Amino acid sequence: MSASRHPALSLWLGWARWLKLWHRYEVQGIEVLDEPGSKLILGYHGRAFAHDLIALTWELYRRQGRIPVSIIHSFADDFGPLRWMKEGMEAVTGDEASVQKVVQEGRHIVLLPGGNREANRSFRVRYQVDWGARLGYLKFALRHRLPIVPVASSGVDDAYIGLNDGYSLGKRLKLPSNLPAWVGIGPLGLMPFSPTFPVKFRQLVGQPIDLYADGTPDPRDTDHLYRLHARVTGAVQDLLNQAREKR
Repeated sequence: MSASRHPALSLWLGWARWLKLWHRYEVQGIEVLDEPGSKLILGYHGRAFAHDLIALTWELYRRQGRIPVSIIHSFADDFGPLRWMKEGMEAVTGDEASVQKVVQEGRHIVLLPGGNREANRSFRVRYQVDWGARLGYLKFALRHRLPIVPVASSGVDDAYIGLNDGYSLGKRLKLPSNLPAWVGIGPLGLMPFSPTFPVKFRQLVGQPIDLYADGTPDPRDTDHLYRLHARVTGAVQDLLNQAREKR
């Protein structure tokens, strides 16, 4: 462990490196993220946890000496262990001043718009981008003039076997904070008591998407935002399909 590295960051990088080895992770196109300037990395959310995106943070740390910034719930500032993790990971809670500082430093930001919708599905629905009608990520990117970099991997929906739609069941049960009620199975039993299956992750990093290519979008123009939304989700779906074909 580096003497100057926060213990929380060391724990995270250790986990990321283990995931990289366990899943025989490989990435193609990461050079895009070596180019200067802050970018918004948008990923497909595989089963339960975004393990491939965690492995990507290891690769970026190895290449650049820093990991991408995560935006987390403001509750982290009020809960000691989460605040400790937030400080070590240099995460932000989404306030404009913190985000603007990150952008000015040229650091990348990671968002997973699919969230629980994608992460906690049945084995019957796999490798299908589902961000619903969520446009918040687009408004965020436009507000900070961030190019979008789509990322997707093969293998991620085979890490656990999902037995139900946890997102929908959690809604029906009215669980707090949009928590899912998901049952997933790994090689040693139920998640989270079992590790993932040791499936190979092959990750593709796409070319940046310039939201201003056809002029300056109006964040109040919902129709235009939905067209951009379709373009972005289509790019992520294309990467998913390509990654699986390469298998």
